[in-house]
Amino acid sequence: MALRRSTRLSTVPSIQNPPVLQSTAPSKSRVQRSAVSKPRKLSTKPKKPIPAVKPSTTSDSYWTPESPATPSKTRHLTPPPLNRPVDPHRTNATLLTPHGSSVTAYPQDLQDASPSKTGLPRPVATTGTLLEKAVAHLIATDPRLQPVIEAHPCPVFSPAGLAEEIDPFNSLTSSIIGQQVSGAAAKSIRNKFLTLFDNLGDRKFPTPQEVARIDIATLRTAGLSQRKAEYIHGLAEKFAAGELSAQMLARASDEELVEKLIAVRGLGKWSVEMFACFALKRIDVFSTGDLGVQRGCAAFTGRDVSKLKAKGGGKFKYMSEKDMLELAAKFSPYRSLFMWYMWRVGDVDVAVLTS
Repeated sequence: MALRRSTRLSTVPSIQNPPVLQSTAPSKSRVQRSAVSKPRKLSTKPKKPIPAVKPSTTSDSYWTPESPATPSKTRHLTPPPLNRPVDPHRTNATLLTPHGSSVTAYPQDLQDASPSKTGLPRPVATTGTLLEKAVAHLIATDPRLQPVIEAHPCPVFSPAGLAEEIDPFNSLTSSIIGQQVSGAAAKSIRNKFLTLFDNLGDRKFPTPQEVARIDIATLRTAGLSQRKAEYIHGLAEKFAAGELSAQMLARASDEELVEKLIAVRGLGKWSVEMFACFALKRIDVFSTGDLGVQRGCAAFTGRDVSKLKAKGGGKFKYMSEKDMLELAAKFSPYRSLFMWYMWRVGDVDVAVLTS
């Protein structure tokens, strides 16, 4: 299952972000106080080089299902904001409520983002500096990552990536629709699902309340299985009742977020991790259950992936969960970016998770 997921969650996304190693933030910003590690003295012991990775193509995403077909022509008409406060352990995307208003974890003005005003930890970066800080930490931790990073700039946490507006109910519903079916089948089912709601007007997706009012039998006419129809109906009920909301998803800690979403039928740990990373733009997510991440970690540590694949060994045939966690720990609080580069090292395409 995990292998199929990693294979179809494909390719380098098409956002044209600024060069990774250049800061786009004002030089006197107060949020330059970051926990980024100072460059370490390089070990005299030679390390094995990272395997070369291949370029890849792009495809659509169910985390941002309304993204324009040609984002490079539309997203840069207005430069993305650079000074919005963000933090590795909170949602860094702008989330949309069912009624069209937007929510962020921190206020737009840094002066209003103090712990006494927000009830949250003080943010350590801005939308213009988060990726730079993360890249600096990864390279300082292991310089072998530098050529991979320079060859494959990550658009997910760039200023343009962080400027995406995400409807969490839309994203989670679309992810359930897309489980265990091809991209074409998921798109067809989703379109049929939307036709069940004839009063959308200019809106692109129904509200949780509208979905909750539809019975399971009617939902199934869109091509959903009984189980998926139940999952989507249950998800809608949780949003409609306020158990899940854009505000909660924006402000929750990483642990609170996983606890709340895992409780939803139809959302397993892997789905929650991918949603947290690619939709919410949380930058300290690490998925040990993803076979592509395992393969990349194994290659990164010098293991013969071809032999491990032929040998077999169950869920963690490339690398044990314990070894993966130990490897990733030193890259915290930027493990999402490390994970993204493990997909690149493992030659796994990931653009279906972003746009």
